[in-house]
Amino acid sequence: MYPRLVLRMQFFRSSACHLNALRRACRAERPLCTKSDEVRLAEEASKKYGSPAPTIFSKVIDKSIPADIIYEDDKCLAFRDVNPQAPVHFLVIPRLPIPRISEAKDDDAELLGHLLVVAKNVAKKESLDEGYRVVINDGKHGAQSVYHLHIHIIGGRQMKWPPG
Repeated sequence: MYPRLVLRMQFFRSSACHLNALRRACRAERPLCTKSDEVRLAEEASKKYGSPAPTIFSKVIDKSIPADIIYEDDKCLAFRDVNPQAPVHFLVIPRLPIPRISEAKDDDAELLGHLLVVAKNVAKKESLDEGYRVVINDGKHGAQSVYHLHIHIIGGRQMKWPPG
């Protein structure tokens, strides 16, 4: 829908028409999670997990820092890792800031399942037909560097075992 609106803009004569068409296009492409949704999610997380400090991932979610986002819905988003360990390396993160997998609540089961389904679907779109590795680091001994739950999907080459 967005490309059609941009093409239509080329045929409008006045700048007011251009501006109105651009506004419609921007509304059509707005993220699925609005600011009010973000506030609601933060309140839910605060009730469940206290008030975790903002992380780099919360800044990716609110788009205050750039990221190569390859999937987004109202529960999570996926983006390419800035330090890839394989030809394909992306992360799937929940919008709800769960600090680590060991702190997830039982009632997060639906969200956790959704993250894995998204990981599978994005891996398919990334042509990882020969397989891939799914990694969740937890805590100090698990080498978790960002305390916002995230799933690494790593592929595009033969993985080795043990991983490290």
